[in-house]
Amino acid sequence: MSKFIQSSASKLYIPDAEVYYVPGFFTERESERYYTQLLEQVSWKQEKIRMFGKEMPMPRLTAWYGHKAYTYSGLQNKPQPWLPLLLQIKEKVELATGHSYNSVLLNLYQSGQNSMGWHSDDEPELGPEPTIASVSLGAERRFGFRHRHNKAQKNIYLTITHGSLLLMQGPTQHNWQHAIPKTSRLIGNRINLTFRNIVS
Repeated sequence: MSKFIQSSASKLYIPDAEVYYVPGFFTERESERYYTQLLEQVSWKQEKIRMFGKEMPMPRLTAWYGHKAYTYSGLQNKPQPWLPLLLQIKEKVELATGHSYNSVLLNLYQSGQNSMGWHSDDEPELGPEPTIASVSLGAERRFGFRHRHNKAQKNIYLTITHGSLLLMQGPTQHNWQHAIPKTSRLIGNRINLTFRNIVS
């Protein structure tokens, strides 16, 4: 991790993991600009996934940009070429985290009923100990961690805010799942960008 992020990041107390959180990583002005431009410029899609033998729409819109294809939840994601805006955000995240990323998965949550189920980013093409840098723009959402092996360990939750950066690295994906649960609260859109490095 770079000296830049060390000065402003809080390391979360999560056993068997290495997770850092930086609220206000982007200024309010930057966050508003990125949020508005991403809504307009990204080619959002409503993918379908198979659950319980049925094909169902994914509970959020998604997009995949970068150099490599990526498969998750049974979906084969073919990359779209980088947008200048995404490259600008990526450069700032790389400078802060000290890691390089060749791809980004974007999620657009359009209401509190849009969600992300429990999962780990542990696909083989991400390498043995992947580093995932997650940028959030828009409405605040509750972000949960659930231990994969220690059932006595309580779930851990935090509120992810507009313009923040969450960094997950080291053994995190081996030991923990994460999720964005549904909420009945009336909330606005949230855009999430998860930068990652596809190694195969």
